[in-house]
Amino acid sequence: MERLQSFPQQFGLEIVRKVDRRLSLANFKLDKYEKDKARLQHDKVKSIEEKGEEVNEEEEEEEEEEDGGVASLCAEIDDFAGRVVEESPEAPLVFPQSAVKKFLDLAEETVEKHESGEFGILASLENGDLSLFNIVDRLVKLTSVAGDFPSAKTERKRAMSRAGCVVHRAMCFLEDELYILLDQDPKFKVDPNSTRSKSKRPPSFDRNSDSADRCCALPSPESNSFHLAPEMFERLCRMVGSMFNAGYDTECCQVIAVARRNAFDAGLSSLGYEMLSIDDVVRLPWDSLEREIATWIRVFRQSVEVVFPRERDLCFSVLAGQEPIAQTIFYDLVRGATIPLLTFAEAVSMTKRSAEKLFKVLDVYETLRDTQPKIHALLRSRASEEHSEAEPSSALDDLETEIASLSARLAEAAVAIFSELENSIKNDAAKTPVPGGAVHPLTRYLMDYLKDACEYRGTMENIFREQKNGGNNNDNQFVSQLMEVMEMLHANLEGKSILYKDPALSSIFLMNNGRYIMQKIKASSEVHKLLGDVWSRKRSTELRQYHKNYQRETWSRVLGCLKDEGLQGKGGSGVAKPALKDRFKSFNSMFEEIHKAQCLWVVSDEQLQSELRVSVSAVVVPAYRSFLGRFAQYLDPGRQTEKYIKFGPEELENYIDELFSGDPSSLVGRKK
Repeated sequence: MERLQSFPQQFGLEIVRKVDRRLSLANFKLDKYEKDKARLQHDKVKSIEEKGEEVNEEEEEEEEEEDGGVASLCAEIDDFAGRVVEESPEAPLVFPQSAVKKFLDLAEETVEKHESGEFGILASLENGDLSLFNIVDRLVKLTSVAGDFPSAKTERKRAMSRAGCVVHRAMCFLEDELYILLDQDPKFKVDPNSTRSKSKRPPSFDRNSDSADRCCALPSPESNSFHLAPEMFERLCRMVGSMFNAGYDTECCQVIAVARRNAFDAGLSSLGYEMLSIDDVVRLPWDSLEREIATWIRVFRQSVEVVFPRERDLCFSVLAGQEPIAQTIFYDLVRGATIPLLTFAEAVSMTKRSAEKLFKVLDVYETLRDTQPKIHALLRSRASEEHSEAEPSSALDDLETEIASLSARLAEAAVAIFSELENSIKNDAAKTPVPGGAVHPLTRYLMDYLKDACEYRGTMENIFREQKNGGNNNDNQFVSQLMEVMEMLHANLEGKSILYKDPALSSIFLMNNGRYIMQKIKASSEVHKLLGDVWSRKRSTELRQYHKNYQRETWSRVLGCLKDEGLQGKGGSGVAKPALKDRFKSFNSMFEEIHKAQCLWVVSDEQLQSELRVSVSAVVVPAYRSFLGRFAQYLDPGRQTEKYIKFGPEELENYIDELFSGDPSSLVGRKK
């Protein structure tokens, strides 16, 4: 396995990660502890079966003697080291050359058994004096006290050189073991109590991951999110302590940093997140980018709210007593993991601006806004409350500055996109009227768009305030912009209404669009609050005026046929039958023409459609019934009556109820 490079200064803000260092974690799952324990027992039983007999008392005595010899040897080494440290020996000290040689033989054998895998996962904790950790600690202590010992200079130097080699071999083994234990994928999980874990709008992308409820770090021996047995966690801590004690603290810190960064990157991959360059993001089609943004939001929030806190607990747990070092490693991990994620957000702010991107840009902005205080608390709280001597580096200030700067760029992009609505309205200058005076597509699109935008009301107001006037006054620039958009939409619709040759249809078109706008505003409390009651009353007044205009343009001439003027006979007495017949013919012709045209007109709002029909019936049917009552008697019964009186009052009302349906079938079967 390739050895790690020397650890960068101050544990490095730009840690060199070894890709070929990523090892399989298959041998270190939860059940590994039980498997190793079972294997040790199995080997013991197998050995007994191969011999074909049980261990007799003589063999047990030999084992006890061997254990006693090891204990005696370790005690001799400990006694020598202790007396050197005390510097007040009761008798002249002599370098224990024989004992040291035997202990080095024992140490080499122990290291070899660990390297070969003969000793299981628990051997380093359960073997007492034969524990790798205990042996390494004795070697380190021995080399520290025997370095300048005067007696047996040649033998002592040779022994200390050999001891150094044994320690180095042990450190190489521990380094690899430590990496394997730490190189576990962070198991990302959403905190159900976290704020805004979901976007306001329905998510456009949802990826279910098998790793959604996995965890990532190790807060304590009693409750650790690695799912390690307590013995395994103890072994992890002993590894770190042993490497620090042996002077391999730099290598130990590098292993921790590299392993956890690799594990973090693997966790991102498990969620389907791929690191993309700015150029890659800018070139993505919008539907693909929209999915990537949804994934990024989930990953970034989980990183800040779940993964980073657990990584902090892991660092301070395994590096207990080395808080400044633990803090630096944690800072570097957060910064190293966050910068690539911020690069994606920066790329989003640089994409070509278009109206449909507004809401995803706002989602990214809100994600940074919501997580920035949490990042600040993660990076500052432990230093200020527990270990004030370990102040955060300036690089962390740079990280917070970068997040703030990126948030400002996203806000600028959002303001620019929303402001482009004015140009979109201006550029919608179609010369073909919508058939039947129906609601214009621009109206539908714009009102739905504004409804969604107003769901981000607080965010939009803040970013407009900052971008437009630097937050120096209380003018609601977002409301002003919203009002401007609505006025431009109104003017645009007024211009489109003149495309209709029939003024009555122009009024229907304006009524349709005006009613649609009002209904959308009523359905959205946020839009209604922003536009206000004064604006709504003004638009309601305009709607009533459009209705009056329609009545006047369509039915005033029809009602003129039902007046008495001009029907008197010669000398002012009686009724002039030719004039009466012309009146009935004119009424029939006009009504049929109106019915033929306005059955094809569209009023999709059922309430407005009903209001129009009722208002027409209320004016036309009573006037027609009264006219028939006064003048039908002057027509000769039979063919003359049928020729000039084509509609009864009830039939007339039924035909009126067919108006504004947009259905040509309403014309079928009409009386000729």
